[in-house]
Amino acid sequence: MRSQRYLLAPVLAMMAGLTAPMAMAENRIDTQLPNAPDMAAYGDMAVGVRQIDLVNPDQINILAIDPKAPKPETMPRYDRPLAVEIWYPAADGATGDTALKTFIRDGKTEVTLQGKAMRDAAPAQPDAAYPLVIISHGYPGNRFLLSHLAENIASKGYVVASIDHTDSTYRTKAAFGSTLVNRSLDQLFVLNEMARMSSEDGSFLKGLVNTDDTGLIGYSMGGYGAVITAGGGVTEASVGFGWGGPHGTLAIHQAGSDTHNKLPDPRIKTAVAIGPWGMNTGFWDAEGLKGVKIPMLFVAGSEDMVSLYEKGVRAIWENASSVDRSLLTFENGGHNTAAPMPAPEESFRDDADLGFNVSSHYTDPVWDTVRMNNIAQHFVTVWLGKYLKSDATMDDYLDLVENSNDGVWSMNEDGTPKEDHTYWKGFDKDTAKGLRYETKSPQ
Repeated sequence: MRSQRYLLAPVLAMMAGLTAPMAMAENRIDTQLPNAPDMAAYGDMAVGVRQIDLVNPDQINILAIDPKAPKPETMPRYDRPLAVEIWYPAADGATGDTALKTFIRDGKTEVTLQGKAMRDAAPAQPDAAYPLVIISHGYPGNRFLLSHLAENIASKGYVVASIDHTDSTYRTKAAFGSTLVNRSLDQLFVLNEMARMSSEDGSFLKGLVNTDDTGLIGYSMGGYGAVITAGGGVTEASVGFGWGGPHGTLAIHQAGSDTHNKLPDPRIKTAVAIGPWGMNTGFWDAEGLKGVKIPMLFVAGSEDMVSLYEKGVRAIWENASSVDRSLLTFENGGHNTAAPMPAPEESFRDDADLGFNVSSHYTDPVWDTVRMNNIAQHFVTVWLGKYLKSDATMDDYLDLVENSNDGVWSMNEDGTPKEDHTYWKGFDKDTAKGLRYETKSPQ
């Protein structure tokens, strides 16, 4: 009997090893790899998270317009609902559940994400309110797609509002024209609502957020919206696309129009556009992109097959010629570069309705997702610190040799850099690889 027990032990241990990962899977969004760059690290502040539900009244109802029928004399209108998740600095000693419930790409499977933010935690009571950062997901997506970034930067003294764009989420995906017309409008409406609540008695945001110092982060179609909100006007041709905004409804964003000339809102000081869409399909040209009036950081994969790179994101960056702007490129990265959270374990399957493996919505064929997330957290922290907090110490993190592979590691024995040290600041030796960082000034 004793010998049988010893023989069974390795088998049982092996079975336990096979089943344990399934039982213990957490879908973490807060992982920091050992090779994460310095500014990716979480800040000193505890983080809370809350959902608010907003309604933007009297908006054009794009879904109620038949693009094949004659143009209606009066456009149908409705009250547009928007769910918003808010990450914010929490009070010392605050408590709350750290699980986040959300749906994945199939729009049917609910999963649990694990991070550091505490649900409905008591907010901090700062002497000075924190800058606002608005996050705008892709098509389709949802307000949790960039949750790894939202939680991370909230820990560094920002209030972060991530939008569920109606008609553009996994569960509400509908006609693309709604996304084209509404994306920038949603961003600006949320800014206005955050401003309203920041001065409203009884609101947890009162005294917590300063909307006069706002940054905007957009991914894919959220990046498209960010370019518009930053002042970039779409082309006349794109207004007439039959598959776009029906019956000219996109004209409110056309370069030179009275409505678009009101942008950018002076409260928005900077924007980050990750894989912004539109140049590849004729929505932007050099003249319209001259309208961008705030500093922008663009992030892209050199093998982006959705927004494209040379004729897509890179071309937007080159033609936003009125402002200081930078381009961070992940060599061989695709459209999922930097922005999406790590694929939840429940997405590791083929889906007959979608026609692809659900996890491919989050992953990249070359880059590890957490590695990309950490690099994005680093650069976004630096960029927002520079432009929303006027932190001059951030400048050195952006004074980089263009190709990370060309950086020279040359240090004295006491750890201080030698004159020929050109390695990317914030990256440990041998960790700044496969990246490019380029800058352009106003022309």
